[in-house]
Amino acid sequence: MTGLRVIPAWRHGQERLYVRLADGANVAWYDRDSARVNLLSEDRRDDVLRVLAPFLTGGYSVGPPPVPTPSELARLALHPDDDLAPNRPGEALLIALDRDPAPARRLRADPRRRALAAEQAVGEVLDGLEGAGWHTLHSVPLPGGARIHHLVIGPGGLFGIRTLAARKQRVRIADPLVTVGRGDPLPVLRELRADVDRASFALTAEIRPVLAVSGAADLALAEPPRGVRIVRDEEISSLAGTGGVLKPADVAALHAMARDRHTWLRV
Repeated sequence: MTGLRVIPAWRHGQERLYVRLADGANVAWYDRDSARVNLLSEDRRDDVLRVLAPFLTGGYSVGPPPVPTPSELARLALHPDDDLAPNRPGEALLIALDRDPAPARRLRADPRRRALAAEQAVGEVLDGLEGAGWHTLHSVPLPGGARIHHLVIGPGGLFGIRTLAARKQRVRIADPLVTVGRGDPLPVLRELRADVDRASFALTAEIRPVLAVSGAADLALAEPPRGVRIVRDEEISSLAGTGGVLKPADVAALHAMARDRHTWLRV
C-alpha cells in the first residue's frame, strides 16, 4: 500500500488530478490538458505513477512543476481586492445600481439598465474569445470617474472598447459627435479617444479605440471617424481575427499588468 490517493479538481478551467498523502499533503498532480505529471518529490515517483496509472492515457511527461513565469508571479502576488480580472461586464453599473437603485415607480426605465444590458451583451462575446488567446478586463477604472468598458488584450494587440446602448434606435455618427435616437449629440468619440490615450500611457503600449454599438436599428456614418473602429453586435467577434502583433508572453505580461488596479492610478 502506498498510502496515496487521487483527488480530481478544477483549476482555472482545467482538470487536475492531485495525488495526496493520507494527511492531505500533495506529492504530485497530473494536468490532463498538458499530459504532464508534476512531481513535488522525486522519491515518490514510482508510487505516484502506479496510483495514476488508471488515469494516464497516451503519452505523458514526468518532472518537477514548471517554474512560474514573471506574469504568473505577479498574479500570485496581487491582492484579491486589487485584481480587476474577476470584474463582470458592467461591473461599475452593477455596483451603482446596487448602491442607488431607481425608485420603484418610475415612468421611464432607468437608462443605467439599458447601458448594463449592452455592456453585458458585448462582454459575453468578448469573454468567448479567451480560447483564441484573448483576455478581456471589464470596467477598468481611471482616475476621475472615467472607465474603459472593456480592455481586450490578445495576439492582435490591445483594444479599448466603449459600449453604446442603442436598442432599436438609430445611431448617427459625425466625428466626434454621436447621436442615439432623439437624444442630444454627445462627444462620445472624443471621450473614447481621451480614455484610451490615458490607458495607453498607463500600459506603455498602443491601445486602439473601438466603439461597440449594441442593438441599433440603423447606423449612419457621416464619414469614417479618425482612428476609431466602429463595430456592431455581429462584428464584435471579428476582433479576434487580427493577429501577428503580440507574442503569447507579451499578452500574458500586459494582462498581468492591466489587471492590477494600481496600474491605473498614475493616469
